[in-house]
Amino acid sequence: METFLQNASSLFFNLSLSTTPKISHYQVRFSIPCNHKSRTRKAFTLSMAPTPAVEQHRVTIPNKHGEKLVGILRESGSREIVILCHGFRSSKEANVIVNLAASLENARLSSFRFDFAGNGESDGSFQYGYYWREVEDLRAVIQHFHESNRGVSAIVGHSKGGDVVLLYASKYHDIKTVVNLSGRYDLKAGIEERLGKDHFERIKKDGFIDVEISGNFEYRVTLESLMDRLDTNMHEACLQIDEECRVLTVHGSSDKVVPAEDTSKFAKIIPNHKLHIIEKANHSFTGHQDELSSVVVNFIKETLHKDRGTAN
Repeated sequence: METFLQNASSLFFNLSLSTTPKISHYQVRFSIPCNHKSRTRKAFTLSMAPTPAVEQHRVTIPNKHGEKLVGILRESGSREIVILCHGFRSSKEANVIVNLAASLENARLSSFRFDFAGNGESDGSFQYGYYWREVEDLRAVIQHFHESNRGVSAIVGHSKGGDVVLLYASKYHDIKTVVNLSGRYDLKAGIEERLGKDHFERIKKDGFIDVEISGNFEYRVTLESLMDRLDTNMHEACLQIDEECRVLTVHGSSDKVVPAEDTSKFAKIIPNHKLHIIEKANHSFTGHQDELSSVVVNFIKETLHKDRGTAN
């Protein structure tokens, strides 16, 4: 019996070190004593089903202003696509966005992450505010896939992108699964931290404020773009979200950019809403990516199952 265990162990160890096989099944045969009487041969089959190859494609989509939006389509076997939206002064390569795309891939869900106009590789100049303009960028992306006979199963946004996906759901009612990660409820808040206490007086006087970090120019805020943000009312927009639209809000309890208290306000006014707080997580969920991915992917999979069950 001891010899049998050593041989079996050696066999499995050698298999694990071998190069990728051309076939998907191995059959290993060895003897097992049965009640210490006769010795019979029993076959054991190790199944190693091939994993579908993941394909990534660079896709360029024009928005309504003729600007090219650049994104990465990660094909993972599903016809339906999850669209991932980045946050303020960020891009499709943000850790939280890339990690979610990888987790969706593991769940065999295709995804598309892209840069809003003026960000990352996309055309255009960066603009402060202009939330509704980014909603229209997202609209162009969704329409592109619909015209390609691809369904969009969910839209996911982080930070400013979280507000954008909620605003989209309030205006267009064609996506029934929305995920808001660290989105801000009151857009009048958080401005002073970036522009200074006297920002409104300065911008009214000069027409703009140039934001610098460590003495280096980062971006310009015009009076028009500031007013655009101040006039964007998340409360009124969220009241327009359909009851059939399932919304998940995920927020870190230690978020110092957008207070976690904003989540309770979303929960009160969005009719079909689920809230998940990740303890000790910051705005970007640093060190908590696994929990974030698990919550988001499971929510999307559950809603997909419900939709398919209803369709049947």
